[in-house]
Amino acid sequence: MDWLKKLPVVGPWIARLMTTHAWRSYERLDRVKWSRLAAAMTFTSFVALFPLLSLAAAVAAATLSKKQQDQLQDKIAEQIPGIADQLNIQGLVDNAGTVGLISGLLLLFTGMGWVEATRGCLRAVWELPDEEENPVLHRAKDAGVLLGLGGALLITVAISTVASALVGWIIRSVGLTEGGVGGVLLYVAAFAVAVLADFLLLLYVLTLLPGVHPERRRLVVAALIGAIGFELLKLLISGYIQGVAAKSMYGAFGVPVALLLWINFTSKLLLFAASWTATGSKAQEVGSGDDGDGADAPDVTGGSGGGPGPAAATSG
Repeated sequence: MDWLKKLPVVGPWIARLMTTHAWRSYERLDRVKWSRLAAAMTFTSFVALFPLLSLAAAVAAATLSKKQQDQLQDKIAEQIPGIADQLNIQGLVDNAGTVGLISGLLLLFTGMGWVEATRGCLRAVWELPDEEENPVLHRAKDAGVLLGLGGALLITVAISTVASALVGWIIRSVGLTEGGVGGVLLYVAAFAVAVLADFLLLLYVLTLLPGVHPERRRLVVAALIGAIGFELLKLLISGYIQGVAAKSMYGAFGVPVALLLWINFTSKLLLFAASWTATGSKAQEVGSGDDGDGADAPDVTGGSGGGPGPAAATSG
């Protein structure tokens, strides 16, 4: 793409862009065929989504009061129109134990597949080989990682939910208008709290999941980019589903397709954050490529405790 540098007016700007860390991160993604990696992550995430929703609905139905169940259904209708109308809350209440058990088993199976696929994709971004472990121990480790991620996700969701509820309560108590300066500032504060929760979760995903130890500054920047991008994508998908997908000519297909696209965008955002952590400085990248021994590459270790250098990436 060197010809772009020769374009009038924009050429110098493009040449400067191609020297940035963001551009080198994109070049790494292009080298490891990130569209294929994102497709694999999207498929496993979409499959694991349904038992996760079923388990959450069964737990909610068994533990919430009738009033709280009605409020939950109304909340789901606001966020994901088209799905809430198909939910049979009373049926979930009557069969919460059976639904929860089956959903939990399916989630464990599909969730471990998601962990394995995501770990492999993140290691591919680092250009590391697949881990060689005992299959039983490998599955046990995947289950442990899944439980850890589930706990971290619950904490982030709880923080985000509490922050949003607190903002609404303050607005109603003080009498602020939602479109006023005070209301906007409170929503910005709630957004910042949600970003912080996502930031902490990404620190876990970008390091412990692929088994790497990136440079601290790049890790912090990558996690911050991913956290902000994730919250913006959440706002985008919520607005799109409410305003377009649930009311489109595709009917029942609108919401699942929108969720599928959102998962794909989120997967690509995670891969970009991983590439940001895996990409060294320009001098490191050139030195690593010239020597071939990875001496100047970012510090990485395999999940089994070894320290292999970067290997040729697979095509996903």
